[in-house]
Amino acid sequence: MRRLLALSLAICLLLTAGSGCAPKNNEPPKTEPQRVSVLLDWFPNTNHTGLYAAQAQGYYAAEGLDVTIVQPSGGSNPQLVATDQADFAVSYQEEVTTARSQDIPVVALAAVIQHNTSGFASPAAKNIKSPKDFEGKSYGGWGSPAETAVLKALMAQYDADFNTIQMVNIGDADFFASMERGIDFAWIYQAWTGIEAQLKNMPLHFVSLKDENKVFDYYTPVLITSENNIAQNPELISKFMRATAKGYQYSIDDPDQAAAILLKAVPELNQELVAASQKYLAAEYQADAPRWGEMKPEVWKDYADFMFNNQLIDKNIDTQKAFTNQFLPE
Repeated sequence: MRRLLALSLAICLLLTAGSGCAPKNNEPPKTEPQRVSVLLDWFPNTNHTGLYAAQAQGYYAAEGLDVTIVQPSGGSNPQLVATDQADFAVSYQEEVTTARSQDIPVVALAAVIQHNTSGFASPAAKNIKSPKDFEGKSYGGWGSPAETAVLKALMAQYDADFNTIQMVNIGDADFFASMERGIDFAWIYQAWTGIEAQLKNMPLHFVSLKDENKVFDYYTPVLITSENNIAQNPELISKFMRATAKGYQYSIDDPDQAAAILLKAVPELNQELVAASQKYLAAEYQADAPRWGEMKPEVWKDYADFMFNNQLIDKNIDTQKAFTNQFLPE
């Protein structure tokens, strides 16, 4: 009898479907979620809210993904992604272009914000209203050759003399602290520092890059991955981008709740600043694009040409390989 039972059990184990001897269980087999890492480009802020919203609202989980959002600890995000130290990362067009020119195989998947919201800001009392007014002033920057190239190009449009600027490397110093130290103007992002100035009741003059020259309306920030990840895991990328797009759409539709999600994840952030910044970006994430994240070939080409022509990269790149819209949901 025992031999017959053992034989029956063995036959049952070999059957793959329709077995009357299988345990009756209506629950589908459980599968472990796929672990995914996303590396931020800076401390968490409203540029990243869509990621936190996708995580908190269960959009990643619904795609079978267990996403970890990682704050940067040093190193180049394109290099870290290209060497499989992160699946995805937040970067920006200039960084991706530089990486591609150095044969680092990274690809932009989406523009987090459709238009460049950065520009040169100064306290209103300094009366710096255009690039012409940069003459004879002190500029506080971080020592990047790109800063010099952009300032020269903008000032050339106004026949202004770049050589009259005093360039001061302020590193990671706060804009407001720099102004208190006597710096006249600096490069800021309107969505964060510009909003913070409003909350501080500090009037600014703001020279918008995108308004001064369309070449400078490049994508910053962007989400990136590696060519290898695209080749090996296209389904993973599609799942990640579907959920992330929902996270940013949520942030567009309900900036108040999106701000609350970011603050819950990163409680040390300034609540008033996050709330105001989130409302500003709700109109900027997608702006006039047909869908969130979509990128235009001419934007990539124009800025790559600018970088090459100004010796910011040693060789120009094939911009068609630097970005793709194929993983954005319709």
